[in-house]
Amino acid sequence: MRFPPSFLDEIKARLPVSEVVRHRVKLLRAGREWKGLSPFNSEKTPSFFVNDQKMAWFDHSAGKNGNIFDFLMETEGLSFPEAVKQLAHEAGLALPRVSPEAEAEEKARTSLHEVLALAAAYFCTQLAGGHGSAARAYLAGRGLDSETQGRFQLGYALPEKYALRDALAARGIPVPAMIEAGLLIHGEEIAVPYDRFRDRIMFPIHDAGGKVIAFGGRALAKDAQAKYLNSPETALFHKGAILFNHHRARKAAHDGTPLIVVEGYIDVIAMASVGFEATVAPLGTALSAEQCELLWKMAEEPVLCFDGDRAGRKAAYRAIDMALPLIGPGRSLSFALLPEGEDPDDLARAGGREAVSQLLAQAQPLADLIWIRETENKIFATPERRAGLERRFGEIVRDIRDETLHRYYQAEFKARLPRLFGRPFFTRDPSRPFRGAARTPGSRPSWQRVGGLQTDLTLPPQVSRNLMTSPLFRPGQSRLPAREGLILLLLLSHPGLIGSYVEDLAEIGFSSSEAGALRDALIAYSSSAAAGEGQPGDAAASLRSAVEHQGFAPVLRKLDAMAAHASHWYLKPEAAEADAGEVLKQALSLHRRARALHKELQLAELALGKDSSEANLGRLKDIQAQLSALGGIEAAIDGFGVQSGRPGGSL
Repeated sequence: MRFPPSFLDEIKARLPVSEVVRHRVKLLRAGREWKGLSPFNSEKTPSFFVNDQKMAWFDHSAGKNGNIFDFLMETEGLSFPEAVKQLAHEAGLALPRVSPEAEAEEKARTSLHEVLALAAAYFCTQLAGGHGSAARAYLAGRGLDSETQGRFQLGYALPEKYALRDALAARGIPVPAMIEAGLLIHGEEIAVPYDRFRDRIMFPIHDAGGKVIAFGGRALAKDAQAKYLNSPETALFHKGAILFNHHRARKAAHDGTPLIVVEGYIDVIAMASVGFEATVAPLGTALSAEQCELLWKMAEEPVLCFDGDRAGRKAAYRAIDMALPLIGPGRSLSFALLPEGEDPDDLARAGGREAVSQLLAQAQPLADLIWIRETENKIFATPERRAGLERRFGEIVRDIRDETLHRYYQAEFKARLPRLFGRPFFTRDPSRPFRGAARTPGSRPSWQRVGGLQTDLTLPPQVSRNLMTSPLFRPGQSRLPAREGLILLLLLSHPGLIGSYVEDLAEIGFSSSEAGALRDALIAYSSSAAAGEGQPGDAAASLRSAVEHQGFAPVLRKLDAMAAHASHWYLKPEAAEADAGEVLKQALSLHRRARALHKELQLAELALGKDSSEANLGRLKDIQAQLSALGGIEAAIDGFGVQSGRPGGSL
């Protein structure tokens, strides 16, 4: 029986040699390889070696070597078709149909590889030529020099509609083959198929064996409908089962380089350029179960390093839910959390190998990130909320199919909950020190002093002493977090600022649920026609009346209490909106930074609890020092107050 080469390649890709061999030979790790006693000769010193990267085994005592099919044929006396059938079953693959149609399909696959290889070469030529100057300038601006461009076979697709089609046609490639390869757009209403990729930097996508199977294209035009565009699904390309840079990462991971998962093509290339060659990326979609299986064939615990923004955090959380049913001993994930606003490309370019190494050293295990996801920025002040959290952890653990791991995760979260609930879970004025609370014996206190700084992760982000001690935030007048109250008061007094800062307002997290709800109502109001009508004073009155009728009277009273004795002129409707906007801009910036630091502080405390090393203690102190210094930033702004007749004013 004749088997298509692509089918044999798929079996070898799914079954590492060591996995097949260990059924007959006891293997031990030996550097980059595995070693064991020869299955063909009696010996005391191991001379049998397995190299998963090379997909081969070597028996020096018997003078034999081969692949997984050869091993079964040598050790079990199977014929080649029998070995293929047995290994296909282990790999979960159905045997291919033997028919003229199947042979034609295999021939077409081979032809598609050739078409895509020609397209990749054409794109490379265009990048290096006169038409590729803008693309080369863009890549150089992203820190990718000509050597890197060549190593990753980067290219450029010309803006013309038929440039690639005509170039391949001149090489004898028929249009139907280009369509099958995903290179042309076609359809019933399209008389002449045309190039799918135009005026784009081209990133070739390879299979595990290094053959080009698709492309990703990054638009150069700022007004392009899609910034990134991938090839469509084809006979060769199924994006949920492919990892960008997989073929290079396999060898690097085998050689001991940490396996890292990032989000984008340029992130991969930037990380590889500073020495982390075992970096891969999903192809514009959430990490899939099939991609996880590919990762675990390369490393037991790959590190997910997604962008430090809301989308990146969501991507990490989606990966958790996807991976939970699949994890087990030797199959997990860890997470390197970037600071807000950064991505792996930024980190690699700005800090080089050392910065990436430091980030990887702080990677959090899966259990820690689950804990952070379920507890950060949340207050468990009531028995109902605590019961809800406990039930939630029970639901999460039920997704873990491995019985032993299920039991350990259950015990882990059960042990953490008493320590969490031993803290003072109620909202209080952060300017008033906590004077005592019941806690379980042996648990950590709710706050501690390290380096002279008091920290409490259940509290909202810190504000400056200047702002906290002002009449606006006099202790006892409100339980709304100080800076959140300031932001809301500015919006209520100057409704025009809502539209100007709507994206920033929508993105920031409020620790107070009632403050967050009022923020959402103000944004909704600003989108209505009524929000911009009338004089400034009328607009403020209209806005207040609208949200009051929506049930926000209680929180408005709290805000009134905060401002009752304040002399903060920029909260008055008659103050210039430009000056009030400066206050709001600074408040939003400080709020984002403070919350980011508190997240880092939580991670640092977790790390210190696990390993009380000098490095972890130093990291904790550094974050605390940054939080302390943050309070001194609310100071004079150059030119602040000029438009309101108050030059040199300050917060």
